[in-house]
Amino acid sequence: MDILWTELTAGIPDGRHLAIFLIRLIAATLFGAVIGYERQRAGKAAGLRTHILVAAGTAMFILGCEGAGIRTDSDAISRVIQGIITGIGFVGAGSIIKRDSERDIQGVTTSAGIWMTAAIGVTVGLGMIGLALMATILSLLILRVTVYFERRLSKTKPT
Repeated sequence: MDILWTELTAGIPDGRHLAIFLIRLIAATLFGAVIGYERQRAGKAAGLRTHILVAAGTAMFILGCEGAGIRTDSDAISRVIQGIITGIGFVGAGSIIKRDSERDIQGVTTSAGIWMTAAIGVTVGLGMIGLALMATILSLLILRVTVYFERRLSKTKPT
């Protein structure tokens, strides 16, 4: 039983660290859910579950590094973040679709939203929950408010 307990608590030296990890994972999940809910409501392909998984997953990469003691090595954590950014680029690229028309490209905002959600997850994982909250609110405002202006612009364009 000792070996099982040792494996289950590896990288979590005490109750304080466990609480920190839980707070950060829950925060990343909630922030991803906020953006994902908005995207789901707008009828986009990448919705609630996708954004939750991206935010929680990227936070988990950072927390895993911290649990393994990598957090104190800024070069190593920088490489992990670079890897996350590259990987998320591939996920985002998969959400972009080019239609028949030369100018009919869809999914770029979805891709950018996934990228932003990953940034929020990394920020939470690094322990900057306040900054991540501000970025989440800003993202939500951008996704909601700019729709109004886009509709107005499309009405004024000559056809």
